[in-house]
Amino acid sequence: MTTDLITGGAAVIDALVAHGVRDVFGIPGTHNLELYRYLPDSGIRHVVTRHEQGAGYAADGYARTSGRPGVLITTSGPGITNAITALATAYADSVPVLAISPGPVRGTVGKDIGWLHEVKDQQAALDAVCGRSIRVESADEIPEVVAAIFEGFATARPRPVHLEIPVDVLEGTWERRPVAARPLPGPTGAHPAAVEEIAAALDGSARPLLIVGGGARRAGEQVRALADLGIRVLSTVNGKGILDEDHPSSLGAGIRLEAAHALIDDADVVVVVGSELGDSDLWGGVVAPGGAHRIVVRIDLDPAQMHKNVQADLALVGDASVVLADLVEVLRSKAFAARTVDPADRAAVDAGAEADAGPWAEIQRVLRAALPGDTVVAGDSSQVTYYGTVHYWPFTPSNRLLYPTGYATLGYGLPAAIGAKIADPARPVVAVFGDGAAMFSIQELITATEQGLPIPVVIVDNGGYAEIREQMVDRGIAPQAVDLARPDMPALARAIGAHGAVAEDVEDLGRLAAEALSADRPTLIYHAV
Repeated sequence: MTTDLITGGAAVIDALVAHGVRDVFGIPGTHNLELYRYLPDSGIRHVVTRHEQGAGYAADGYARTSGRPGVLITTSGPGITNAITALATAYADSVPVLAISPGPVRGTVGKDIGWLHEVKDQQAALDAVCGRSIRVESADEIPEVVAAIFEGFATARPRPVHLEIPVDVLEGTWERRPVAARPLPGPTGAHPAAVEEIAAALDGSARPLLIVGGGARRAGEQVRALADLGIRVLSTVNGKGILDEDHPSSLGAGIRLEAAHALIDDADVVVVVGSELGDSDLWGGVVAPGGAHRIVVRIDLDPAQMHKNVQADLALVGDASVVLADLVEVLRSKAFAARTVDPADRAAVDAGAEADAGPWAEIQRVLRAALPGDTVVAGDSSQVTYYGTVHYWPFTPSNRLLYPTGYATLGYGLPAAIGAKIADPARPVVAVFGDGAAMFSIQELITATEQGLPIPVVIVDNGGYAEIREQMVDRGIAPQAVDLARPDMPALARAIGAHGAVAEDVEDLGRLAAEALSADRPTLIYHAV
């Protein structure tokens, strides 16, 4: 066998190819050019964004939609630090994203020598926001490190990982050799006795309730089987769509609502799957299941989740799909009597959402009616998303809401929609967010235009940072820096090369969004409320 002496950049690209990577997002820079030497012949599609943060959000949206890890490539220093907010978003919502960047030459970390793009400790900065940051010291390490990262994505709680490659390693010679992925172990189950204990608790319950979070995304079939047994299912925002929200046992994605808390408190057995029940889910509320006979069950792949925020009476570590499948089998063997779900429970949650409805409900209903049933909806930390899409756009398991729940960043929606469309070109994708969020990443409209992506980009203008304005008023603070100027968004879109349109009324939104799905490029649709 002949070998070629080439650079360390080949080790990175070969490893990505070996792990089935089809697409990457990023921006070339002085220190990462050796990666770009090998991309053209690799078969990997490279999507250049206009900001590294956009590349990070696109990789996040790609991963959530496809189930495959998202990958971004940046240069050192400002390139990778620009992506930090996107990586923190992926960390908060447990999304598998691999960020690859160059790092300082070996032996120079922390030397403060004025190296181009020098950061005091770049790896430490990334390690602070990612699941971990790994620095290699030779090109020969790269294939094995990448294999370990992808194994972790598949078998542990998925969180972003940063891979730092010293510039001299990236640019130095590497003796090319075959690179392969590791065979992955199967998903982890749980001890049968622990499953039996949970099944016994459910069998003796009168008012069981299942709460599903993002960690249950791959357990849709098993959640449906429990719902078919009359076990009510309430989802967090990250769990939205795991169970078809039109199912009789579904209580929707309203965990933060007072009515939902009342149902949780009244349940005699609460089974929490793949959620930490954090502040971003509850909006300052506290889940406190009450009653002398209540039992709290926690099922999660991450042992550290077992007692977060709510103490577990029964704790079970394992893959949600395997554990719940075992649980369903045991319940059936016990001839578990299906519970009767009171429609008033869902009605109470829906009524709670109406208190926040404003104009958001009708916007969602119109868009939902106009767009195909499997449309991916990319939102943002905007009122139209968290007051609107979350409650008024029921999802089925084939849908996906892209929303930065935990980190609540602005600017996520547009690049996440791009990532979703790159991941699955045949699937319709719509972006719906506010004017404040839009201006954090409006430059990525150029990315969508260059890629020819027919994405309806619906911008709902509520005059700026309306939520913050309302909070100021509530605290007796004179509103300031929240009432923003209104640019001509459709004109901006046309200047970029996209289509631009104005929806004069809500009904226009549905028509324009439906038409945009068959356009040759993105269409920005502006609507003022």
